[in-house]
Amino acid sequence: MTRKVEVVPYNLGWPKIFQAEAAALWEVFESEAEEIHHIGSTAVPGITAKPIIDIMPAVRDLAEVDKMEKEMKMLGYQIYGEYGIEERRFFTKDISGVRTFHVHAFLKDSLHYHPHLAVRDYLIAHEEARRTYGSLKRSLAWEYPNNVNAYAEGKHAFVKELEDRAVHWYRKQRK
Repeated sequence: MTRKVEVVPYNLGWPKIFQAEAAALWEVFESEAEEIHHIGSTAVPGITAKPIIDIMPAVRDLAEVDKMEKEMKMLGYQIYGEYGIEERRFFTKDISGVRTFHVHAFLKDSLHYHPHLAVRDYLIAHEEARRTYGSLKRSLAWEYPNNVNAYAEGKHAFVKELEDRAVHWYRKQRK
């Protein structure tokens, strides 16, 4: 099944949607999660985004997360394992046939954990980067309305450069 690429203006309801889903995830992850973050574009006020809430639990042990398959399925999630990124467990949830949530569980000391927070925080703090990224996403969604892979590939170089700037900025902020 081909998923349509849709980017929409920022929705003021996204933080509340995140909070409700994070509360359900806390019940599943219980003592295994140290933190649960709203990441991705839906966590950045004012940016254009695909209307999919990205959630990132910071966990103590991925082997314990692997044991939560039944509970995640009960919440409506599909389980994908690492799904191309080491030290991650990836889950998706569709509601009424529409992709609604992505969960990226990482070890807190994983190489991939802090860059997600860095990009989110950098975009919140830097309006020009937010505008440029939003414009790129709108353009790619228009160009590839039925090709999620081409949309993602079109963003790849920009996102990599953005991540590099964001991580450098984030490290300076945390000193």
